[in-house]
Amino acid sequence: MKYTIGIDFGTLSGRTALFAVGSSDEICCSVFEYPHGVISEGTEFAKKLFGGLPQDFALQHPQDYIDVLKNTVPDVIRKSGVDAKDIIGVGIDFTACTMLPVKKDGTPLCFTDEFRTNPYSYIKLWKHHAAQDKANRLNEIANEREEKWINSYGGKISSEWMFPKIWETLDKAPEVYEAADSFTEAADWVIRVLCGKETKNSCTAGYKAMWNKKSGYPSKEFFAALDKRLENVIEDKFSCPVSPIGSKAGEITKEAAELTGLCEGTAVAVANVDAHVTVPALGMKEKGNMLMIMGTSTCHMLLSDEDRYVPGICGSVEDGILPGMIGYEAGQSCVGDHFAWFAENLLNSDYEKEAKGRGISPQQLLAEKAARIPAGKSGLLALDWWNGNRSVLVDVDLTGMILGMTLATKPEEIYKALVEATAYGTRMIIENYESHGVPVTGLYAAGGIAVKSPETMQIYADVTGLEIKISGSSQAPALGSAIFGAVAAGKERGGYDSVFEAADEMGSVSDIKYVPDKDAKAVYDELFAEYKILHDYFGRGENDVMKRLKKLKDR
Repeated sequence: MKYTIGIDFGTLSGRTALFAVGSSDEICCSVFEYPHGVISEGTEFAKKLFGGLPQDFALQHPQDYIDVLKNTVPDVIRKSGVDAKDIIGVGIDFTACTMLPVKKDGTPLCFTDEFRTNPYSYIKLWKHHAAQDKANRLNEIANEREEKWINSYGGKISSEWMFPKIWETLDKAPEVYEAADSFTEAADWVIRVLCGKETKNSCTAGYKAMWNKKSGYPSKEFFAALDKRLENVIEDKFSCPVSPIGSKAGEITKEAAELTGLCEGTAVAVANVDAHVTVPALGMKEKGNMLMIMGTSTCHMLLSDEDRYVPGICGSVEDGILPGMIGYEAGQSCVGDHFAWFAENLLNSDYEKEAKGRGISPQQLLAEKAARIPAGKSGLLALDWWNGNRSVLVDVDLTGMILGMTLATKPEEIYKALVEATAYGTRMIIENYESHGVPVTGLYAAGGIAVKSPETMQIYADVTGLEIKISGSSQAPALGSAIFGAVAAGKERGGYDSVFEAADEMGSVSDIKYVPDKDAKAVYDELFAEYKILHDYFGRGENDVMKRLKKLKDR
């Protein structure tokens, strides 16, 4: 029997899962919580090392990723009893864009004494939103110059992507920009730790760094129009060639073998993004199928055979998800974060006592109570912008809102309104695709919420009017990465020669399906119409009160 490993680096933790080649059944899994977590304003690490951080900063420490490798990989080998010699491949996936400035030998600048106390030398996590002004200016210049590549990103580049973050570093900490020999995705940096060579994967390059398979990066003239100092950013900081997903990055080095317990020479796949890598984990390969990967945020991955301009998406990339297909990405910046924020901060002691007495989490208690409230009964409507809007407005300066509260409003009613708001946001994304000629004919879901919250998934089915199929694996991103690890190993070593062949054998969906309730759907159609009015009123410039309040807060 041969085995393959998938390592899924999330926002708060990393997990390693072991699978037998040819099966989606997880043999063993190990999770490691990042000791530094998300480094943001108010966190102890930020206060101690930087004296605090501005609003909208979200950093991470690369040592946490090494600790994931050091702890979880040996743990699954030990717990499973599998001989490391029979593990033929390793694949990893990451949140993105998660950017790190490094020296030529791969050393992160934050590991050096010179830059240890400089926040710009650390990893900028995907939800680092402090570069919004740079994203705004980049988009203005790209549209003024009529750059064709901007259409592949829905007409807007997000502040979450690579070049706004680089430009922010150049502007705020030019010493870090100059000292960095390259800016790398954390995913590619971890691959370098494993196999000792620098790579750049086509998924993050295509979706997050404005790279195109046929035309490459934008021109020197465009970067010079942003800032003269960026004119040679590609030659100076992005000299590494781009490798296609599904290919082999290299093999486990002696040092990585000592770190992980894997055998030297084990195949390592080119890195991938957590959302994109999950598609083959469900065996998906038909156009029109959309996958929601639902965690702290949600990514919406859609397969198509046509490349069309769709405003407000994150990107449409040839071979971006599966070879030979156009992969569309959209997303919502605040989903699981949204629900957890309410449960952790705004519950009264009676609810906390009830949850503790029943041995369940406060969030689970809220979900159960919310499920008993008929659609529309709460009289509430919310906008799901607690962490900005990724799609279709692409604006991180938008904030959340709840409308309709009275002195009789209960916590579970607010919680349900927040869940419904995220479902309305997904419906906005679906309708945006369809109105621009990209049909959505099937809906799938993976991630913690999809597996653990049937109440939430039923609301999504009722709001969208689509049947929802659920991933067969509770660790779908890790399974997707393991599939790519088996492809990197190749058939000769006991793996596969194509991702389609691997997905056919290892991808799976659960027997659980969520079918829309006709009566609830009718009510949600009315509520969604009201949501769209608020969405456009506050999100498309008619009333910028959210941005004015944010500026006042900053001042």
